[in-house]
Amino acid sequence: MTRARLRDLGISVGLLPTGPRNAITDVPGVAVGHATLIRGEGRHVPGEGPVRTGVTVVVPHPGLCFEQRVPAAIHVLNGAGEVTGRSQVEEWGVLVTPIYLTSTHNVGLVYDAATEYAMQQSPAIVTRSSFVIPVVAECNDGGLNDSYGRHVKKEHVFAALAATSAGPVDEGCVGAGTGMISYGFKGGIGTASRRVEVGGYTVGALVLANHGSREHLSVAGVPVGRLSKAPGPAWRPVPPVQREGSIIMVVATDAPLLPSQLRRLAVRATLGLARTGTVSGHGSGDIAIAFSVGNFIPLDSA
Repeated sequence: MTRARLRDLGISVGLLPTGPRNAITDVPGVAVGHATLIRGEGRHVPGEGPVRTGVTVVVPHPGLCFEQRVPAAIHVLNGAGEVTGRSQVEEWGVLVTPIYLTSTHNVGLVYDAATEYAMQQSPAIVTRSSFVIPVVAECNDGGLNDSYGRHVKKEHVFAALAATSAGPVDEGCVGAGTGMISYGFKGGIGTASRRVEVGGYTVGALVLANHGSREHLSVAGVPVGRLSKAPGPAWRPVPPVQREGSIIMVVATDAPLLPSQLRRLAVRATLGLARTGTVSGHGSGDIAIAFSVGNFIPLDSA
């Protein structure tokens, strides 16, 4: 599949310069990994396929997340979606695990695997009689994927973790984005970064895009969706594409921000979402998670 970014077409959005990769991994230490599941064709058979799903992991830094925590915050624009661990992030203002992205019915399976991984990586969870609550966020890929089969398993979560890299980020139909639809086009994983003039800090974002109807699509202020004469997609999602959908936005920075400041950053991610033309619907889960690697918070002081 050929993918092109707007910048490849000579269209630049915003005023700030990008990082070298124009990806969330331009923030020092941040890594991303995917596990992609594609299997079968034809009519949906619950429990069998076809399978178009996966898991994506955003790791804040190369150390142990449970023992070297980072400030974090979550903002919900519309809450018909799930982020596990949200109340703990709001209460403590820190992130204690990587951020896991997957499809709706796989949340529990990914959460279980993430818990096992955390305990393997940080024996202190057990020796201190402590606990870990992973952050797992979701969008519904049931239009292209047999979501009722819950095909993501522990080995896929561990594979995504093993595949994490601080280099270029695979985008589109990959990982958690494999079965997602956005603005009536094939959606999925997207990423970008910008360099901030004051302080020389980097802000990076990664999205799991499963939102928007074709007529709402706007690019750099141009209502492309309404102006486009392009035919609809050859594939036919089951059920049909609806006007509302969901998006998870992960924002990272090396600016030394406090949780209250990170919440403000998460809020502003929704302004970027609005610039693409989308609106929140009754059934959409539009959620932003922001964290900073500017300060680490050791376990004993968190």
